[in-house]
Amino acid sequence: MFSRLDIIYALHYLIRLVNLLILVRVLMTWINPSPRNPIVQFIFTVTEPVLSPIRHLIYNVFGYSGMLDFSPILAIFVLNFLFYNVLLRFL
Repeated sequence: MFSRLDIIYALHYLIRLVNLLILVRVLMTWINPSPRNPIVQFIFTVTEPVLSPIRHLIYNVFGYSGMLDFSPILAIFVLNFLFYNVLLRFL
């Protein structure tokens, strides 16, 4: 079926894709595209399940409710940490 290396490559590309979509979402905040655009809706649908829990954690645990949203930075860091330090040890 699939080897361990195939699974690692697939997870690696998935993590890279989510990281890229998070960065695109951050850049979209600067240009403010139409929320009805299907591409914007797709990016929001893919990245919100990752960003929402981290945003909730930052607000409730650390009490930060400032102007800057640090959840994309933390999400990219957590995704990469989980992939390189946790998933690669088990596979």
